[in-house]
Amino acid sequence: MTDTLKICLAQLNPTLGDIEGNLAKIRAARAEAAAQGAELVVASETYITGYPAEDLVLKPMFLDRVDAALEALAADTADGGPGVLIGAPWREDREARAPLRGKVFNAAVLMDGGEILGTRYKHELPNYGVFDEVRLFAAGPLNGPMNFRDVRLGILVCEDMWFPEVSECLVESGAEILVCINASPYELEKEDERLQLGVARVLETELPLVYVNQVGGQDELVFDGGSYVLGSDRDLRVKLAMYSEAVVSTDWTRTADGWACAEGPRIAPKPKLETVYSALVLGLRDYVEKNRFPGVLLGLSGGIDSALSAAIAVDALGAERVHCVMMPSPYTSQESLDDAAEAAKLLGVKLDSVSIEPAMEAFDSMLKPLFNGTTPDITEENIQSRSRGLALMALSNKLGHMVLSTGNKSEVSVGYATLYGDMCGGYNVLKDLYKTTVFELSRWRNQSQTEGLLGPEGRVIPERIITKPPSAELKPDQKDEDSLPPYDKLDDILECLIEGEAGIDEIVARGHERETVNRIWRLLELAEYKRRQAAPGVKITRRAFGRDRRYPITNAFKGPL
Repeated sequence: MTDTLKICLAQLNPTLGDIEGNLAKIRAARAEAAAQGAELVVASETYITGYPAEDLVLKPMFLDRVDAALEALAADTADGGPGVLIGAPWREDREARAPLRGKVFNAAVLMDGGEILGTRYKHELPNYGVFDEVRLFAAGPLNGPMNFRDVRLGILVCEDMWFPEVSECLVESGAEILVCINASPYELEKEDERLQLGVARVLETELPLVYVNQVGGQDELVFDGGSYVLGSDRDLRVKLAMYSEAVVSTDWTRTADGWACAEGPRIAPKPKLETVYSALVLGLRDYVEKNRFPGVLLGLSGGIDSALSAAIAVDALGAERVHCVMMPSPYTSQESLDDAAEAAKLLGVKLDSVSIEPAMEAFDSMLKPLFNGTTPDITEENIQSRSRGLALMALSNKLGHMVLSTGNKSEVSVGYATLYGDMCGGYNVLKDLYKTTVFELSRWRNQSQTEGLLGPEGRVIPERIITKPPSAELKPDQKDEDSLPPYDKLDDILECLIEGEAGIDEIVARGHERETVNRIWRLLELAEYKRRQAAPGVKITRRAFGRDRRYPITNAFKGPL
């Protein structure tokens, strides 16, 4: 019976669908772990494919490639080096075992000595928010531990740790160490929640816990890592960094009281705004890199949303891959022109200027016969926004850079955005940020720096951009608050409606006028058709627009007035 074990936490950034690339990366991590003397390498949930693979797991040829990669990785372990515990979709009909024949499972696959030793299937399948696993996977049965070099490992797959049933079964079946493989995406306060859930499972079982999470961006989701080890006394033995890859070995010893992990690196948690900013940077960087765009293109208006978007883009990609364009109209103030120029100078990005006045005149001439006898209104304002969108898309087509749209959650919530205009783009890094958070992050970035940013240190957003009243500048002397409540009040109402699903009376009790609450709710519902056509963007909150919040477009429901 062995009395020591060295377990390596492989916190890696897979690319979804790049099975061969992910295989190469886990092989490199295994070689690094072997150099550290590790005996077992633990990778994340469905690492071999990336997560979430969505309907790719329904393609037999996709699963054939998964099988081949797993067999190749298992063959590698014949070299006497570390075994591997890795997540993957798994077809039970590989072994033709009834009654599970023909089903696909979200599995943990254990391999050592040149072969696959066994699998354990995810029992608790999440079916809420961004998760859709009930449609894609079969739920696995409750199982006992797996033996690895005379150590009984109790395997949990992500959501299995969210509830007590799986870990209780494992401890009752003789597990000695709990190992949880994860692909748990970032949300505000999620890091602490994961740690507390781990503590709860350790408290119930009195077993130590290894928790390995994925890192990296995948469409709207950002996986923030933060893998950890808890001792059986619930003490934090190891904590890896968020937002970066790591291959870290941990030393275990069998004692009279069970297995104990020696203390290793413990990276302190980041403050809230730093975690949000880091998630935005990683989400944008991976979206651009994994989709092979040469860079990004955005309209720099002299306003705070485009300035923050540009700063995030430079921090993610470097100034040389960010192209900004000022698109003035007759209503653009000199102040905005100056602020955009200063922001570009601070960030070190290229700034071009393309006037949309000729386009406005052309549309006016084109539509005059049909508009004859009507009064100018929001139609003409939207033409300005759409002229800018058209210009940006033309530049994108010609130069190859992806257009980055810059609208925030507050504006998109109430429809204060123009389809095919300022909503135009391939990605929106501010999509899940309320306007008040946009201001907070802008101030934070001017005063702070975190690891991994490619932009300059210090102030990158001109102070006047942060302090001046927000305006779309689509007509003379326009201000956002001419049409909307002040952003602190608007965001509180929206957060109650979206994240809290609160009723009207509950929101009014917070000090808001009933008429205002009803108007914002109605605007929120009316703008659903716009949000369905919006670009993807980084998920930050629990109710990001998209799969987190699914409301019908045709919707006549009205609450109390």
